[in-house]
Amino acid sequence: MSQAKTRARKCAVQALYQWQVTGQNLSAIEQQFIDEDRLKNAQKNYFFELIHGIPEQLNEIDTALTEFIDRPLDKINLVERAVLRIGAYELLKRPEIPYRVILNESIDLAKCFGAEGSHKYINGILDKIAEKNRAVEIEMKSKQRSG
Repeated sequence: MSQAKTRARKCAVQALYQWQVTGQNLSAIEQQFIDEDRLKNAQKNYFFELIHGIPEQLNEIDTALTEFIDRPLDKINLVERAVLRIGAYELLKRPEIPYRVILNESIDLAKCFGAEGSHKYINGILDKIAEKNRAVEIEMKSKQRSG
């Protein structure tokens, strides 16, 4: 996975966190990232897709998360919620990105921004979403390893 896409995800965590805290207009947050040159070395189109696509698909994403989380979504730390939403969005909407890449990137985001140990929680939830929504891909990977 490209460093530019990884950087886009990191910026998206920050932007979604800001959106969750302030309720600020997404275009204003996007403009702030541009004005402050915070998207340097980031795949800008992917950043824009994430920060606009996740709110647009929020009901579907949050429904997928709610099925596997152990508490109400609004009780999950805002940083971790942003990471979970990015991972769930990618698992549901970006089938061309291998689920393992999505899980690894989400774990790295949690380690970078989340509380200590939060990456285990995030991995567990996203792994279940992957099992439900990427079963064919997981099955193929399993067969490749054993065969």
